[in-house]
Amino acid sequence: MALGVDYEGQDCSMARALELIGERWTLLIVRNSLFGVRRFSDFQTHLEMSKAVLTQRLAGLVDAGLLQRMPHGGREEYVPTSAMEDLWPVVFALNQWGGRHVPSPGGARREFLHADCGSLLTGVGMCPSCRVVPGPREVSMRPGPGIGETARPNAVSKALRSPRRLLEPIR
Repeated sequence: MALGVDYEGQDCSMARALELIGERWTLLIVRNSLFGVRRFSDFQTHLEMSKAVLTQRLAGLVDAGLLQRMPHGGREEYVPTSAMEDLWPVVFALNQWGGRHVPSPGGARREFLHADCGSLLTGVGMCPSCRVVPGPREVSMRPGPGIGETARPNAVSKALRSPRRLLEPIR
């Protein structure tokens, strides 16, 4: 019997969540969306993925209610919904786990701070100064020590190398 490609018969919250965000590229689209990427061409440029796969993944995220298509300046943008914002702790935790277990040369490429006080968030996303776990609207990011020379030269990568708040659109 062939191995299935989905979790359809699984009665588990994690399996149902993986049906929405577990395909290759999808979590990177989620991450970029939280970082402020909105345009199809910007997702494609930054992720260097095929148009066909990106189209399919974005449509799935729209159908699942994680992104909304919104007109902006004669173009369509993909705007995160509150359901997408609820994925911030997952994205942060995966980033932290990756930093500990499969680190980038030179250290973290990005650091995340509580925007209200400027303190670096801890491994569980808590602000050590304020003792709160801020949501994505209260988080800013800045280049970390590992950003280095390996950073790509495209406009989205350049924008993401500047200090910025999460969810602030890149235009």
